[in-house]
Amino acid sequence: MSNIQYFGAVGDGKTDDTEAILHAIEQGDGHVRIPPGTYRITRTIEIDLTATGPFGMTGAAGATTIVMDGAGPAFRFVGTHGGTGDPGSRSDDVIHNERMPILADMKITGTHPEADGVECQKTMQMVFRNLLLTEVRHGIHLVERNRNVIVTHCHIYFNTGVGVYLEDLNLHQINISDNHISYNRQGGIRIERSEIRNLQITGNDIEYNNFRSHGTEEEPTAEIYIDTTAEGASVNEVTVASNTIQATNSAGGCNIRILETSDESRPPGLWSITGNVIGSQEHNVHLTGCYGVVLSGNTIYSCVERNLWLEDCSQITVGSNLFRRHTPKYGCGVLLTSSQNVVINGCTFEDEAEGGQVSGYPLLEISNSQRITVTGNQLINSIKEGVKLSDASQINLTGNTIIDTRPERLMTQAIGQYGKCEQIQVAGLLFD
Repeated sequence: MSNIQYFGAVGDGKTDDTEAILHAIEQGDGHVRIPPGTYRITRTIEIDLTATGPFGMTGAAGATTIVMDGAGPAFRFVGTHGGTGDPGSRSDDVIHNERMPILADMKITGTHPEADGVECQKTMQMVFRNLLLTEVRHGIHLVERNRNVIVTHCHIYFNTGVGVYLEDLNLHQINISDNHISYNRQGGIRIERSEIRNLQITGNDIEYNNFRSHGTEEEPTAEIYIDTTAEGASVNEVTVASNTIQATNSAGGCNIRILETSDESRPPGLWSITGNVIGSQEHNVHLTGCYGVVLSGNTIYSCVERNLWLEDCSQITVGSNLFRRHTPKYGCGVLLTSSQNVVINGCTFEDEAEGGQVSGYPLLEISNSQRITVTGNQLINSIKEGVKLSDASQINLTGNTIIDTRPERLMTQAIGQYGKCEQIQVAGLLFD
Protein backbone atom coordinates (compact mmCIF):
# COMPACT_ATOMS: atom_id res chain seq x y z
CA MET A 1 0.00 0.00 0.00
CA SER A 2 1.42 3.40 -1.04
CA ASN A 3 0.39 6.24 1.25
CA ILE A 4 0.55 9.49 -0.75
CA GLN A 5 1.76 11.38 2.33
CA TYR A 6 4.97 9.34 2.16
CA PHE A 7 5.48 10.90 -1.27
CA GLY A 8 5.05 14.47 -0.06
CA ALA A 9 1.29 15.08 -0.13
CA VAL A 10 0.10 17.47 2.58
CA GLY A 11 -3.70 17.32 2.47
CA ASP A 12 -4.35 20.77 3.96
CA GLY A 13 -6.61 21.96 1.12
CA LYS A 14 -4.12 24.66 0.12
CA THR A 15 -0.93 22.93 -0.98
CA ASP A 16 -0.83 21.68 -4.56
CA ASP A 17 -0.57 17.90 -4.07
CA THR A 18 -0.66 17.02 -7.78
CA GLU A 19 2.98 15.97 -8.12
CA ALA A 20 2.98 14.00 -4.88
CA ILE A 21 -0.02 11.94 -6.00
CA LEU A 22 1.50 11.34 -9.42
CA HIS A 23 4.74 10.27 -7.73
CA ALA A 24 2.84 7.79 -5.55
CA ILE A 25 1.15 6.32 -8.63
CA GLU A 26 4.40 6.03 -10.58
CA GLN A 27 6.58 4.73 -7.76
CA GLY A 28 4.04 2.91 -5.58
CA ASP A 29 2.96 -0.69 -5.32
CA GLY A 30 -0.34 -0.45 -7.23
CA HIS A 31 -2.59 0.33 -4.26
CA VAL A 32 -2.50 4.07 -3.68
CA ARG A 33 -4.01 5.07 -0.35
CA ILE A 34 -5.16 8.63 0.29
CA PRO A 35 -5.50 9.18 4.05
CA PRO A 36 -7.90 11.64 5.71
CA GLY A 37 -7.48 15.21 4.51
CA THR A 38 -8.30 17.59 1.67
CA TYR A 39 -5.95 17.23 -1.28
CA ARG A 40 -5.84 20.03 -3.84
CA ILE A 41 -4.81 19.17 -7.40
CA THR A 42 -4.39 21.55 -10.32
CA ARG A 43 -4.39 19.21 -13.31
CA THR A 44 -5.68 15.76 -14.20
CA ILE A 45 -4.16 12.79 -12.42
CA GLU A 46 -3.81 10.29 -15.25
CA ILE A 47 -3.50 6.61 -14.41
CA ASP A 48 -1.84 4.80 -17.31
CA LEU A 49 -2.74 1.21 -16.60
CA THR A 50 -0.06 -0.12 -18.93
CA ALA A 51 2.53 1.49 -16.65
CA THR A 52 0.98 0.91 -13.22
CA GLY A 53 -0.10 -2.68 -13.59
CA PRO A 54 -3.09 -3.81 -11.49
CA PHE A 55 -4.26 -0.65 -9.76
CA GLY A 56 -6.54 0.64 -7.04
CA MET A 57 -6.90 4.02 -5.40
CA THR A 58 -8.82 4.25 -2.12
CA GLY A 59 -9.58 6.98 0.35
CA ALA A 60 -10.05 6.71 4.08
CA ALA A 61 -13.65 5.49 4.36
CA GLY A 62 -15.05 8.80 3.13
CA ALA A 63 -12.72 11.04 5.14
CA THR A 64 -10.69 11.84 2.02
CA THR A 65 -11.46 14.80 -0.25
CA ILE A 66 -9.92 15.56 -3.65
CA VAL A 67 -10.40 19.14 -4.87
CA MET A 68 -9.87 19.65 -8.62
CA ASP A 69 -8.65 23.22 -9.06
CA GLY A 70 -8.22 23.00 -12.84
CA ALA A 71 -10.08 22.03 -16.01
CA GLY A 72 -10.70 18.40 -16.95
CA PRO A 73 -11.25 15.28 -14.85
CA ALA A 74 -9.64 14.94 -11.44
CA PHE A 75 -8.71 11.36 -12.42
CA ARG A 76 -8.42 9.80 -15.85
CA PHE A 77 -8.01 6.03 -16.17
CA VAL A 78 -6.48 5.01 -19.51
CA GLY A 79 -6.07 1.46 -20.73
CA THR A 80 -5.53 -0.25 -24.07
CA HIS A 81 -8.45 -2.68 -24.26
CA GLY A 82 -9.69 -2.78 -27.86
CA GLY A 83 -11.63 -6.03 -27.62
CA THR A 84 -15.05 -6.97 -26.29
CA GLY A 85 -16.20 -8.66 -23.10
CA ASP A 86 -15.21 -12.02 -24.59
CA PRO A 87 -12.24 -13.44 -22.66
CA GLY A 88 -10.53 -14.33 -25.91
CA SER A 89 -10.53 -10.73 -27.09
CA ARG A 90 -8.21 -9.51 -24.33
CA SER A 91 -4.51 -8.96 -24.84
CA ASP A 92 -2.04 -10.39 -22.33
CA ASP A 93 -1.40 -6.88 -21.00
CA VAL A 94 -5.10 -6.36 -20.32
CA ILE A 95 -5.43 -9.78 -18.68
CA HIS A 96 -2.49 -9.34 -16.31
CA ASN A 97 -1.96 -5.60 -15.83
CA GLU A 98 -5.08 -3.60 -16.69
CA ARG A 99 -7.94 -5.68 -15.29
CA MET A 100 -10.33 -4.25 -12.69
CA PRO A 101 -8.94 -0.84 -11.73
CA ILE A 102 -10.75 0.47 -8.63
CA LEU A 103 -11.55 3.96 -7.36
CA ALA A 104 -13.24 4.01 -3.97
CA ASP A 105 -14.01 5.65 -0.62
CA MET A 106 -13.52 9.37 -1.25
CA LYS A 107 -15.13 12.67 -2.13
CA ILE A 108 -14.19 14.39 -5.39
CA THR A 109 -15.19 17.99 -5.91
CA GLY A 110 -14.04 20.93 -8.01
CA THR A 111 -13.53 24.68 -8.04
CA HIS A 112 -13.03 25.14 -11.79
CA PRO A 113 -16.18 25.40 -13.98
CA GLU A 114 -14.77 22.73 -16.33
CA ALA A 115 -13.58 20.35 -13.61
CA ASP A 116 -14.96 16.81 -13.92
CA GLY A 117 -14.88 13.90 -11.51
CA VAL A 118 -13.51 10.82 -13.33
CA GLU A 119 -12.98 9.92 -16.98
CA CYS A 120 -12.23 6.47 -18.41
CA GLN A 121 -10.85 5.39 -21.78
CA LYS A 122 -10.30 1.80 -22.98
CA THR A 123 -10.57 0.25 -19.53
CA MET A 124 -11.58 -3.32 -18.67
CA GLN A 125 -13.67 -4.05 -15.53
CA MET A 126 -13.47 -0.54 -14.05
CA VAL A 127 -15.08 -0.30 -10.59
CA PHE A 128 -16.39 2.90 -8.96
CA ARG A 129 -17.39 2.32 -5.34
CA ASN A 130 -18.38 4.49 -2.37
CA LEU A 131 -17.67 7.85 -3.99
CA LEU A 132 -19.18 11.29 -3.45
CA LEU A 133 -18.87 13.21 -6.72
CA THR A 134 -20.18 16.72 -6.18
CA GLU A 135 -19.84 20.28 -7.46
CA VAL A 136 -17.96 19.27 -10.57
CA ARG A 137 -19.24 19.32 -14.14
CA HIS A 138 -19.69 15.64 -15.11
CA GLY A 139 -19.43 13.12 -12.28
CA ILE A 140 -18.39 9.98 -14.20
CA HIS A 141 -17.55 10.41 -17.89
CA LEU A 142 -17.00 7.33 -20.07
CA VAL A 143 -15.63 7.94 -23.57
CA GLU A 144 -14.21 6.08 -26.58
CA ARG A 145 -14.31 2.43 -25.43
CA ASN A 146 -14.78 0.63 -22.12
CA ARG A 147 -15.94 -2.83 -21.05
CA ASN A 148 -17.59 -4.31 -17.93
CA VAL A 149 -18.00 -1.17 -15.81
CA ILE A 150 -19.53 -1.15 -12.32
CA VAL A 151 -20.81 2.01 -10.62
CA THR A 152 -22.14 1.20 -7.15
CA HIS A 153 -22.88 2.79 -3.79
CA CYS A 154 -21.98 6.28 -4.99
CA HIS A 155 -23.49 9.71 -4.38
CA ILE A 156 -23.37 11.65 -7.64
CA TYR A 157 -24.85 14.86 -6.42
CA PHE A 158 -25.29 18.51 -7.40
CA ASN A 159 -23.06 18.76 -10.44
CA THR A 160 -23.39 21.32 -13.25
CA GLY A 161 -23.26 18.72 -16.04
CA VAL A 162 -24.35 15.08 -16.08
CA GLY A 163 -24.13 12.58 -13.23
CA VAL A 164 -23.06 9.57 -15.34
CA TYR A 165 -22.25 10.57 -18.93
CA LEU A 166 -21.71 8.01 -21.69
CA GLU A 167 -20.55 10.02 -24.70
CA ASP A 168 -19.09 8.93 -28.06
CA LEU A 169 -18.60 5.55 -26.47
CA ASN A 170 -18.48 1.88 -27.40
CA LEU A 171 -19.41 -0.06 -24.26
CA HIS A 172 -20.78 -3.48 -23.45
CA GLN A 173 -21.66 -4.52 -19.91
CA ILE A 174 -22.24 -1.71 -17.42
CA ASN A 175 -24.05 -1.98 -14.08
CA ILE A 176 -25.22 1.26 -12.43
CA SER A 177 -26.69 0.10 -9.13
CA ASP A 178 -27.54 1.30 -5.63
CA ASN A 179 -26.55 4.94 -6.13
CA HIS A 180 -28.01 8.34 -5.42
CA ILE A 181 -27.83 10.38 -8.65
CA SER A 182 -29.48 13.70 -8.02
CA TYR A 183 -29.51 17.47 -8.61
CA ASN A 184 -27.28 17.28 -11.68
CA ARG A 185 -28.16 20.16 -14.00
CA GLN A 186 -27.91 18.35 -17.36
CA GLY A 187 -29.32 14.99 -16.35
CA GLY A 188 -28.78 11.99 -14.12
CA ILE A 189 -27.68 9.35 -16.65
CA ARG A 190 -27.15 10.54 -20.23
CA ILE A 191 -26.11 8.57 -23.33
CA GLU A 192 -25.32 10.21 -26.68
CA ARG A 193 -23.59 9.13 -29.92
CA SER A 194 -22.74 5.74 -28.48
CA GLU A 195 -23.07 2.01 -29.06
CA ILE A 196 -24.13 0.43 -25.77
CA ARG A 197 -25.09 -3.17 -24.94
CA ASN A 198 -26.01 -4.79 -21.60
CA LEU A 199 -26.89 -1.69 -19.60
CA GLN A 200 -28.37 -2.34 -16.16
CA ILE A 201 -29.77 0.61 -14.17
CA THR A 202 -31.10 -0.91 -10.95
CA GLY A 203 -31.88 0.09 -7.38
CA ASN A 204 -30.98 3.77 -7.70
CA ASP A 205 -32.56 6.98 -6.53
CA ILE A 206 -32.38 9.27 -9.59
CA GLU A 207 -34.10 12.58 -8.98
CA TYR A 208 -34.27 16.37 -9.44
CA ASN A 209 -31.73 16.38 -12.25
CA ASN A 210 -32.53 19.72 -13.87
CA PHE A 211 -31.80 23.43 -13.68
CA ARG A 212 -33.83 24.35 -10.61
CA SER A 213 -31.28 23.85 -7.83
CA HIS A 214 -28.57 25.59 -9.90
CA GLY A 215 -30.35 28.91 -10.53
CA THR A 216 -29.65 28.71 -14.27
CA GLU A 217 -31.86 29.07 -17.33
CA GLU A 218 -34.40 26.33 -17.96
CA GLU A 219 -33.32 23.65 -20.44
CA PRO A 220 -34.78 20.27 -21.43
CA THR A 221 -33.25 17.34 -19.59
CA ALA A 222 -34.12 14.00 -18.03
CA GLU A 223 -33.20 11.74 -15.14
CA ILE A 224 -32.39 9.10 -17.76
CA TYR A 225 -31.77 10.47 -21.27
CA ILE A 226 -30.77 8.22 -24.16
CA ASP A 227 -30.34 9.50 -27.72
CA THR A 228 -29.36 7.03 -30.45
CA THR A 229 -30.28 9.17 -33.45
CA ALA A 230 -26.65 9.82 -34.47
CA GLU A 231 -25.24 7.66 -37.26
CA GLY A 232 -24.04 4.32 -35.92
CA ALA A 233 -25.47 4.86 -32.45
CA SER A 234 -27.60 2.22 -30.72
CA VAL A 235 -28.51 1.14 -27.20
CA ASN A 236 -29.81 -2.42 -26.78
CA GLU A 237 -30.21 -5.02 -24.03
CA VAL A 238 -31.23 -2.63 -21.27
CA THR A 239 -32.88 -3.12 -17.87
CA VAL A 240 -34.19 -0.16 -15.89
CA ALA A 241 -35.58 -1.73 -12.72
CA SER A 242 -36.45 -0.92 -9.10
CA ASN A 243 -35.43 2.74 -9.23
CA THR A 244 -37.06 5.87 -7.88
CA ILE A 245 -36.99 8.29 -10.82
CA GLN A 246 -38.60 11.61 -10.00
CA ALA A 247 -38.14 15.33 -10.44
CA THR A 248 -39.58 18.80 -10.48
CA ASN A 249 -41.09 19.68 -13.85
CA SER A 250 -39.16 21.64 -16.46
CA ALA A 251 -40.06 22.72 -20.00
CA GLY A 252 -39.35 19.82 -22.35
CA GLY A 253 -38.24 17.71 -19.40
CA CYS A 254 -38.83 14.00 -18.76
CA ASN A 255 -38.05 11.41 -16.14
CA ILE A 256 -37.10 8.92 -18.89
CA ARG A 257 -36.48 10.18 -22.44
CA ILE A 258 -35.44 7.75 -25.17
CA LEU A 259 -34.94 8.79 -28.80
CA GLU A 260 -34.16 6.06 -31.30
CA THR A 261 -34.06 5.74 -35.07
CA SER A 262 -36.84 3.39 -36.04
CA ASP A 263 -35.55 2.56 -39.53
CA GLU A 264 -31.93 1.69 -38.77
CA SER A 265 -30.64 -1.53 -40.33
CA ARG A 266 -30.29 -3.26 -36.97
CA PRO A 267 -33.57 -2.66 -35.10
CA PRO A 268 -33.31 -1.16 -31.63
CA GLY A 269 -35.00 -2.79 -28.68
CA LEU A 270 -34.57 -5.45 -26.01
CA TRP A 271 -35.58 -2.98 -23.31
CA SER A 272 -37.29 -3.69 -20.00
CA ILE A 273 -38.46 -0.80 -17.79
CA THR A 274 -40.03 -2.43 -14.75
CA GLY A 275 -40.80 -1.94 -11.08
CA ASN A 276 -39.90 1.76 -10.91
CA VAL A 277 -41.55 4.73 -9.23
CA ILE A 278 -41.54 7.51 -11.85
CA GLY A 279 -43.05 10.95 -11.38
CA SER A 280 -43.39 14.74 -11.54
CA GLN A 281 -42.08 16.01 -14.87
CA GLU A 282 -43.54 17.49 -18.05
CA HIS A 283 -43.65 13.95 -19.44
CA ASN A 284 -42.79 11.06 -17.16
CA VAL A 285 -41.77 8.62 -19.92
CA HIS A 286 -41.39 9.78 -23.53
CA LEU A 287 -40.30 7.22 -26.14
CA THR A 288 -39.64 8.28 -29.74
CA GLY A 289 -38.83 5.84 -32.53
CA CYS A 290 -38.51 2.98 -30.08
CA TYR A 291 -38.91 -0.68 -31.00
CA GLY A 292 -39.13 -3.64 -28.68
CA VAL A 293 -39.76 -2.17 -25.22
CA VAL A 294 -41.60 -3.67 -22.24
CA LEU A 295 -42.90 -1.16 -19.67
CA SER A 296 -44.38 -3.09 -16.76
CA GLY A 297 -45.13 -2.95 -13.06
CA ASN A 298 -44.32 0.74 -12.65
CA THR A 299 -46.03 3.46 -10.65
CA ILE A 300 -46.04 6.48 -12.99
CA TYR A 301 -47.54 9.57 -11.47
CA SER A 302 -48.20 13.27 -12.00
CA CYS A 303 -47.13 14.98 -15.18
CA VAL A 304 -47.73 18.33 -16.82
CA GLU A 305 -48.54 16.63 -20.14
CA ARG A 306 -48.58 12.81 -20.10
CA ASN A 307 -47.45 9.94 -17.90
CA LEU A 308 -46.41 8.07 -21.04
CA TRP A 309 -46.01 9.28 -24.62
CA LEU A 310 -45.26 6.71 -27.32
CA GLU A 311 -44.29 8.54 -30.50
CA ASP A 312 -43.50 6.67 -33.74
CA CYS A 313 -42.97 3.46 -31.76
CA SER A 314 -43.54 -0.21 -32.57
CA GLN A 315 -43.60 -3.53 -30.73
CA ILE A 316 -44.26 -2.01 -27.31
CA THR A 317 -45.86 -3.85 -24.39
CA VAL A 318 -47.32 -1.73 -21.59
CA GLY A 319 -48.57 -3.94 -18.78
CA SER A 320 -49.76 -3.69 -15.18
CA ASN A 321 -48.72 -0.09 -14.59
CA LEU A 322 -50.44 2.47 -12.41
CA PHE A 323 -50.93 5.85 -14.09
CA ARG A 324 -52.14 8.43 -11.60
CA ARG A 325 -52.44 12.11 -10.80
CA HIS A 326 -51.83 12.56 -7.10
CA THR A 327 -51.96 16.35 -6.84
CA PRO A 328 -54.25 18.97 -8.46
CA LYS A 329 -51.45 20.96 -10.16
CA TYR A 330 -50.38 17.98 -12.29
CA GLY A 331 -52.17 15.67 -14.73
CA CYS A 332 -52.13 12.06 -15.94
CA GLY A 333 -52.75 9.98 -19.01
CA VAL A 334 -51.17 8.10 -21.91
CA LEU A 335 -50.74 9.26 -25.52
CA LEU A 336 -49.89 7.14 -28.58
CA THR A 337 -49.03 8.99 -31.79
CA SER A 338 -47.93 7.46 -35.11
CA SER A 339 -47.34 4.10 -33.42
CA GLN A 340 -48.18 0.50 -34.21
CA ASN A 341 -48.16 -2.99 -32.70
CA VAL A 342 -48.71 -1.85 -29.12
CA VAL A 343 -50.39 -3.76 -26.30
CA ILE A 344 -51.72 -1.96 -23.19
CA ASN A 345 -52.90 -4.55 -20.69
CA GLY A 346 -53.94 -4.64 -17.04
CA CYS A 347 -53.19 -0.99 -16.22
CA THR A 348 -54.99 1.39 -13.90
CA PHE A 349 -55.49 4.97 -15.07
CA GLU A 350 -56.91 7.28 -12.41
CA ASP A 351 -57.36 11.01 -12.00
CA GLU A 352 -57.58 11.31 -8.23
CA ALA A 353 -57.84 15.11 -7.98
CA GLU A 354 -61.17 16.92 -7.99
CA GLY A 355 -62.32 19.02 -10.92
CA GLY A 356 -60.54 17.20 -13.72
CA GLN A 357 -57.09 17.91 -15.07
CA VAL A 358 -56.47 21.38 -16.47
CA SER A 359 -55.12 20.04 -19.76
CA GLY A 360 -58.46 18.46 -20.61
CA TYR A 361 -56.69 15.38 -21.96
CA PRO A 362 -58.44 12.02 -21.78
CA LEU A 363 -56.77 9.26 -19.81
CA LEU A 364 -55.88 7.39 -23.01
CA GLU A 365 -55.49 8.96 -26.45
CA ILE A 366 -54.55 7.04 -29.61
CA SER A 367 -53.79 9.14 -32.69
CA ASN A 368 -52.68 8.16 -36.21
CA SER A 369 -51.84 4.66 -34.98
CA GLN A 370 -52.75 1.10 -35.90
CA ARG A 371 -52.81 -2.40 -34.47
CA ILE A 372 -53.24 -1.31 -30.87
CA THR A 373 -54.71 -3.70 -28.29
CA VAL A 374 -56.12 -2.22 -25.08
CA THR A 375 -57.39 -4.94 -22.77
CA GLY A 376 -58.28 -5.44 -19.12
CA ASN A 377 -57.63 -1.86 -17.99
CA GLN A 378 -59.44 0.48 -15.60
CA LEU A 379 -59.84 4.13 -16.64
CA ILE A 380 -61.31 6.13 -13.81
CA ASN A 381 -62.42 9.80 -13.89
CA SER A 382 -61.37 10.90 -17.34
CA ILE A 383 -62.63 14.09 -19.02
CA LYS A 384 -65.16 14.01 -21.88
CA GLU A 385 -64.14 10.51 -23.02
CA GLY A 386 -62.19 7.71 -21.41
CA VAL A 387 -60.46 6.71 -24.64
CA LYS A 388 -60.02 9.11 -27.55
CA LEU A 389 -59.33 7.68 -31.01
CA SER A 390 -58.20 9.95 -33.86
CA ASP A 391 -57.36 8.60 -37.32
CA ALA A 392 -56.78 5.16 -35.81
CA SER A 393 -57.26 1.70 -37.30
CA GLN A 394 -57.27 -1.94 -36.17
CA ILE A 395 -57.90 -1.00 -32.55
CA ASN A 396 -59.05 -3.76 -30.16
CA LEU A 397 -60.67 -2.50 -26.94
CA THR A 398 -61.62 -5.51 -24.85
CA GLY A 399 -62.62 -6.04 -21.22
CA ASN A 400 -61.99 -2.47 -20.04
CA THR A 401 -63.74 -0.59 -17.23
CA ILE A 402 -64.31 3.11 -17.96
CA ILE A 403 -66.12 4.94 -15.17
CA ASP A 404 -66.60 8.38 -13.62
CA THR A 405 -67.01 8.33 -9.82
CA ARG A 406 -67.19 12.10 -9.30
CA PRO A 407 -70.48 13.70 -8.18
CA GLU A 408 -70.17 16.22 -11.03
CA ARG A 409 -69.60 13.86 -13.92
CA LEU A 410 -67.07 15.20 -16.44
CA MET A 411 -66.90 12.15 -18.72
CA THR A 412 -69.71 11.93 -21.27
CA GLN A 413 -68.64 8.93 -23.36
CA ALA A 414 -66.47 5.89 -22.95
CA ILE A 415 -64.86 6.02 -26.38
CA GLY A 416 -64.72 8.99 -28.73
CA GLN A 417 -63.84 8.59 -32.41
CA TYR A 418 -62.52 11.46 -34.53
CA GLY A 419 -61.22 11.68 -38.06
CA LYS A 420 -60.91 8.46 -40.01
CA CYS A 421 -61.22 5.46 -37.68
CA GLU A 422 -61.43 1.96 -39.16
CA GLN A 423 -61.68 -1.60 -37.81
CA ILE A 424 -62.43 -0.58 -34.23
CA GLN A 425 -63.52 -3.51 -32.06
CA VAL A 426 -65.08 -2.92 -28.65
CA ALA A 427 -66.06 -5.87 -26.46
CA GLY A 428 -66.79 -6.46 -22.78
CA LEU A 429 -66.88 -2.75 -21.92
CA LEU A 430 -68.12 -1.69 -18.48
CA PHE A 431 -69.05 2.00 -18.72
CA ASP A 432 -70.64 4.08 -15.99
